[in-house]
Amino acid sequence: MSIDLSARLRFATVPDDGMVEGPRTLRRLPEGAEERPYELFRLRPLGRVIGAEIAGVDLGASLAPALRAELNRALLEWKVLFFRDQRVTSAQQRAFAANWGELETNPFIERGETDEVVRFTRSAGMPGYENIWHTDVTWRRNPALGSVLRLLEVPPVGGDTMWADMGAAYDNLPADVREHIDGLTAVHDFIPGFDRFTDPDLLARWQERFPPVEHPVVRTHPETGRRTLFVNQSFTTHIVGLDRGDSDRLLRYLFLQAHTPEFQVRFHWERDSVAFWDNRATQHYAVNDYHPHARVAERVAIVGDEPF
Repeated sequence: MSIDLSARLRFATVPDDGMVEGPRTLRRLPEGAEERPYELFRLRPLGRVIGAEIAGVDLGASLAPALRAELNRALLEWKVLFFRDQRVTSAQQRAFAANWGELETNPFIERGETDEVVRFTRSAGMPGYENIWHTDVTWRRNPALGSVLRLLEVPPVGGDTMWADMGAAYDNLPADVREHIDGLTAVHDFIPGFDRFTDPDLLARWQERFPPVEHPVVRTHPETGRRTLFVNQSFTTHIVGLDRGDSDRLLRYLFLQAHTPEFQVRFHWERDSVAFWDNRATQHYAVNDYHPHARVAERVAIVGDEPF
């Protein structure tokens, strides 16, 4: 005779739109993709689904077509690549990034050596503001394909960066949520991401050039075909066609997915470290735990495609 012990428990439940514990689907490659070795460099995984350290590549040298192709495959498969001991100049950083396309400019961030280089200078008088999960420049019609970031000055402790695999985040959404959001679009705007630490006059001057844009809530990666969650807390303001309350509730739930550690990798910077990430497949978070020490970085971003 079996006894239903659950009948003896008081009724209690967590909200339906919260995170749920238990096993997660951790699929690194797109469905049907074949695992192949890398022949032109050594690759050491840093995470289960995202993040790998590359050794045996000099980012200051010209890339042969075969090496560029293999690095691109590694980028698509691991979403963010890390390189140590790369004593490259700003010009060499730009040249490396240009192997993937036209380079972006950004009017809201301190300029480096050229317009294509942005500099993040963080010090006692200028703390970091990038400590929120986000995807770069989704307020553009064509958000960045990817970014190449190198550290020029590293704090004595802290200052790590984290990345999240938004393909894994999409895979682990409940089936009814995936069905609900497929086909929805959301509005992205630069103002929420910059208004707390940028001159209001500067923001006002750029409003006409960068009006709000709509992107799919779930985008299709143009090279892998993988479906990835494409909303972020810095720039996504609302979902088209939903009333404000429903939009806010759904976005809060979708933003929460990037916080899942199983989808993440965390990188500890050293001087002359470089990270190259696929902005179409990831979100990232710069951990702001080093203040008042200095942290100086330069980033070059590559123009991407219009999400679909």
